[in-house]
Amino acid sequence: MRNTVIEALIVAIIILKKRNNILFLLYLHLSGVNRILILINRLELIKDIVEKNQLSEQDSAVSGTSGIPQTLRWSAGELYLLDQTKLPLEVVEEKQESVEQVWHSIKQLKVRGAPAIGVAAAYGLLIGVREQTGMNLSEYLQEVENKAAYLDSARPTAVNLKWALNRMLAIAKTFSGNDSRELYKQLEEEAIRIHEEDVQLCLKMGGNGVSLINEGMGVLTHCNAGALATTGIGTATSPMYLAHQNGVQFRVYADETRPLLQGARLTSWELKKSGLDVTLLTDNMAAHIMSQGLIDLVITGTDRVVANGDVANKIGTHGVAILAKHFGIPFYVACPYSTIDLNTAEGKDIVIEEREAEEVSHFGLRRTAPEEMKVRNPAFDVTPHELVTGLITEKGIIRAPFAENLRKEYL
Repeated sequence: MRNTVIEALIVAIIILKKRNNILFLLYLHLSGVNRILILINRLELIKDIVEKNQLSEQDSAVSGTSGIPQTLRWSAGELYLLDQTKLPLEVVEEKQESVEQVWHSIKQLKVRGAPAIGVAAAYGLLIGVREQTGMNLSEYLQEVENKAAYLDSARPTAVNLKWALNRMLAIAKTFSGNDSRELYKQLEEEAIRIHEEDVQLCLKMGGNGVSLINEGMGVLTHCNAGALATTGIGTATSPMYLAHQNGVQFRVYADETRPLLQGARLTSWELKKSGLDVTLLTDNMAAHIMSQGLIDLVITGTDRVVANGDVANKIGTHGVAILAKHFGIPFYVACPYSTIDLNTAEGKDIVIEEREAEEVSHFGLRRTAPEEMKVRNPAFDVTPHELVTGLITEKGIIRAPFAENLRKEYL
């Protein structure tokens, strides 16, 4: 055992030298005296990642995002979330004290982006059931199910939320022991796996999409599907970070993304801090910039891709796709398998979240619309698959016919 532990520590040092914060935090978390057996069991997984050179790939990508704070972290059984509502003016991390606080953090967009809220929900479930491990197993299982259902109600459109919680519930429902404390440990291990997997999925999407970005291109993106929307290097931004790391010279145009300005506050901020050439646009400038021949490629993220290839993403994405079609610009959507929902047939079946009127009637804290003005505020729209050139996934770029090719890859 001593040699195995020494070997584990060597790997930890390698990870630290590579500044791979997520895996190093994982090592710190797993290296407690009472968790040494788990560390040994998980050693082969992490060694495999190193041997496949995925860590060096991540280091290359993350070296370009070194100034960006972690979206979230799990440390010594506690969850910390970056409060993205305060960016870019303040960098504030909040410790999550209760499942209710996690629910509100997701609802209020303190943590946002489909992959990130999936990871946050998995850890949030742990927060919700950690004090109840003294219950008998049947009562504890019911508590797990209740807290999962509660977290799932925070936001209806992003499928990753339900996906992550369903993975946690699957662990609970197939648990063969009789000790609630042991079940909690297994749930924690699954949440960590979900977290690890998100990092790797981002890298794989980046690797599959990086060849789309060529020297001198202009690339437009909408909302924030970046490092701040995931626990890795982003979905839509992952090819950008890898292209930048490879020395490709290109320009990014970031839509500001009304009403909550995720493009202005988050995307332009993280890309600029990472050294990319980024220009901020208001949403209604996209057509003009495209007409000038400055945009060669559009890459967005998504909160849900359904069986026929329709894509739900931040409000305004559909309009960008229509413009791209008009100007003959390829329109790609980056998404991991956790965002693909083959149980929903078409985009019209997606529940679109309607948010508070104040987000539209106010600009920040200042009212910009008359009192008692009627407001619509759908948070997402659906882009028909006919407007999508391809889906950048961890398995490669999926192209039309989407219904057939999505089934081939994911069923």
